Amino acid sequence: MRKILFLILATCAACWSCSDGPIPEERAARAAKVYYDWLIQGKYEDFVDGRYQPEAIPPSYRQQLIANAKMFVGEQQAAHKGLKKVRVGAATVDTARHVANVFLIFVYGDSATEEVLVPMIEHKDVWYMR
Repeated sequence: MRKILFLILATCAACWSCSDGPIPEERAARAAKVYYDWLIQGKYEDFVDGRYQPEAIPPSYRQQLIANAKMFVGEQQAAHKGLKKVRVGAATVDTARHVANVFLIFVYGDSATEEVLVPMIEHKDVWYMR
């Protein structure tokens, strides 16, 4: 009887310890939303730093990525009166491969919405855009 009680308690403790903190889908979705919120706020360097780079990139390439982010925001301003808000639609995570697909919903200034897939990768407990 004691062994069964111990086994039940150990199983419950394991379940409770696993449920602490956000689930991987929430963490990946939150990271993707933060990166795109930075883009909306004009924090282009921070947005670019949210991309996974396994190795250091040359400063000239980093500057090109920053310029591309600025151009994207400018294009959205011209086409839709700007990107005003980002919401999380859904997220799926493959915990074995440390990758996720996050579906963000872009809300534009002209009231149009668009669902965008943001592939993510987890590296050293941090989610980055791929």
